[in-house]
Amino acid sequence: MAGRGRVSGARVVIALCLLLVSLVGCGARPATDGAKAEVQRLLERRSAALLDHDERAYLRTGARDRFGNLRAVPLADWSYHLTEVRLTGDTATARAELRYRVRGHDRAPVGVGRVLNLSRDTEGHWYVERERPAKGSAEQLWDQGEVSVVSGAHSMVLGVGHSEESLRSYAALADRAVPAVSRVWGADWAGQVVVLVPRSLKAMAGLLGSPASSYRGIAAVTTGETGARERAPADRIIVNPEAYGVLGDAGKQVVLTHEATHVATRADTTAATPLWLSEGYADWVGYLGSGRSPSQAAPELSRAVSEGRMPQALPADADFGFSGAAGELAMAYESGWTACRMIAERWGEVRLLEFYRAVGAHERRAGAVEGALREVLGISTERFTQEWREYLRAQLG
Repeated sequence: MAGRGRVSGARVVIALCLLLVSLVGCGARPATDGAKAEVQRLLERRSAALLDHDERAYLRTGARDRFGNLRAVPLADWSYHLTEVRLTGDTATARAELRYRVRGHDRAPVGVGRVLNLSRDTEGHWYVERERPAKGSAEQLWDQGEVSVVSGAHSMVLGVGHSEESLRSYAALADRAVPAVSRVWGADWAGQVVVLVPRSLKAMAGLLGSPASSYRGIAAVTTGETGARERAPADRIIVNPEAYGVLGDAGKQVVLTHEATHVATRADTTAATPLWLSEGYADWVGYLGSGRSPSQAAPELSRAVSEGRMPQALPADADFGFSGAAGELAMAYESGWTACRMIAERWGEVRLLEFYRAVGAHERRAGAVEGALREVLGISTERFTQEWREYLRAQLG
C-alpha cells in the first residue's frame, strides 16, 4: 500500500510537471525583468521624440504609426506605464496605460489602455510595430486619422476629416456657450471646453467605446469624471457630425451650450445627482435666451399632455438610455427641463443652482433629492411632483 502510494504521488508530480511545461512552452511567455525594462526605455524614447516633434528620433523607435496624426495636437505630457510584456521568440505584445495631457486644458493626465506589438532585430533591439486601443478601451481621435486643431477664446476643437472652416464654426459656437454658462452657473469652473469632431457617427461611437446604434440621433455627449475637481482631465464634448449637422444654427447653439453646462457642473454632479436634474439643468441653460416656447422646446411632452398621457413622476435614470425609443428619450429630457424651468420661475435661478449643488453634495442617491427639496426649496417630494404636473398642464396643455 505504501509503495503504491509513493508511485501514485510520483505520477501526479510528473503529470503536473508535464502540464506546466505545456502551459509555458506554448505561445507567449512573460518577459524577464530585463526585457520589460528594455521595452519601457524604448517607450520613454518614443514618447520624448513625440513631444519634441522629432520624427527621425521617433522612427528610430519603430513604426511612424500615429506620429503624423498627432502633429497638431498641443501635448503637454505623453508617457506609457507598462503593465505586461509577453514574449514570443523575437516578437512581443506589451500592455500599457498611456497617460497624456493636452496643454492648457488637462490639469491631470488622461489614462487609456493600449496594446503595442513589438519586434526585436538581430542585435537584440526592440521596435514598435503597431499600437492600438486595449480591449475595453475606447479609441482616441488620432487613431482615426490626422487631427486638425482650432483654438477659440474659450475652446479648443480637434477634428478628423473636417475643414478648418468647419472646425472654426464649432469654436465660434463653443465660445458663445461658455460665457452663457458662466452667467448662470458662475465662474467657478475652467471656463474652457475641448470639443472633438470625429468623421462620422461610427467614429464617434469608437471614441466612446460603444456601438454606433447607441448614439444615432444624439447630437453630442460629454465625457468626464463626475465629482472631480482640481486634479482631473478636462471633459471632452464629442460631437456626432451626422445628427449635429442637420440642426439649424439655433439648435447647434443649444446643443453646445447644453454640453458646456455639463463641463461646468461636473464637480457638483455626483452619484447622488439623478439624470433628470443633470440633463434638465443643462437643457435649461441651453435654452435660455433661445426664444423657444415650452411647446417648441418640449414637443413630445407637449403631445403627451395634450393626449392625456400626463407623466406620473419625474423620469428615472433608465429612461435616459440612448438605446431606447427616441420619443421616450425626448420625453425624459423634456421632463427634466420643465422641472428645472419651473424651479427657476417659482424659486429663482439662484435657488435652482443651490438646489443642484445641494443634491450633488449628498453622499448617496437615496434621500438626496428629497433632502435638497426640503432644505433649499422648502417643499416635499410629493408636493413638488404635484406642482410639476400642474405646471405641465398650464404650460403644455
